[in-house]
Amino acid sequence: MQRIVTAELDLDLGASVDLIFQIAAAQPAPVLREELTFTQGDRVYTPTEIVDQSGSRLHGLHAEAGLLEVRYEALIEGHVAQRATSDLEAITYLRPSRYCQSDEVFSQARRQFRGLSGMDLIIAVSEFVATSTTYTPGLSQGTDSAVTTLMTGQGVCRDYAHVVIALLRAMDMPARYAACYAPGLRPMDFHAVAEAYLDGSWYVIDATRLSNRRSLVRIATGRDAADCAFLSYHGGFVGLERMHVDAVVVPSDAADFDAVDAAAAASDPALDDFADLIQLA
Repeated sequence: MQRIVTAELDLDLGASVDLIFQIAAAQPAPVLREELTFTQGDRVYTPTEIVDQSGSRLHGLHAEAGLLEVRYEALIEGHVAQRATSDLEAITYLRPSRYCQSDEVFSQARRQFRGLSGMDLIIAVSEFVATSTTYTPGLSQGTDSAVTTLMTGQGVCRDYAHVVIALLRAMDMPARYAACYAPGLRPMDFHAVAEAYLDGSWYVIDATRLSNRRSLVRIATGRDAADCAFLSYHGGFVGLERMHVDAVVVPSDAADFDAVDAAAAASDPALDDFADLIQLA
């Protein structure tokens, strides 16, 4: 399965500022072609790349005041095996974090999911969050947490992921946050899902039901959204003037009707059986 992913950001920098981006496909994704550029008029910036323990690629640079145009495009071929998870990582993803306060939802989780474990627990938590939360673009805040979302019953993908993660951690199952490109997502944007750790593997949970998990492309992995922001900055003002994100599944042969149908199916959320355990490579 080939996927083309793109991101375009136009940033108004009010002064010189340090910028950190997480918009490139994570390692070790099988990237066939990739281009990432940072331009400001005639000036081209060369970023410093840092890869964290999960394969997330951070690109940092110091830019001057003015309009900075960021462009990313990659062609991804298929999937690869997941990186091994260390004991330290597993412990980290059991702990409460800024937006996933598993200690605060402990009592609710223990009452609601008592007696469940393994795959049954994953499916039950996913179904609960999917049916108890309303997808409401523009109403949730960037500082909302799993506790906030449980109280309001509304949010966007990051909020759904935070609730899933908090509930699973409260039930002693390691869970983490993943930012990704999602072919077929509507409205198209950077997407967020949760992952649960079971029997040595990570399985992706999209309680929004807005993506087909088989076509996702990982960008970043962390404890919650604080670790996976597509942009963070220090030392100045940054205004987001424009953002365009896209992701599509490409047919292996555009002249083959079966290949075209397969590509369309791979990006159709309605064709994802959310009771299946799917790995996000």
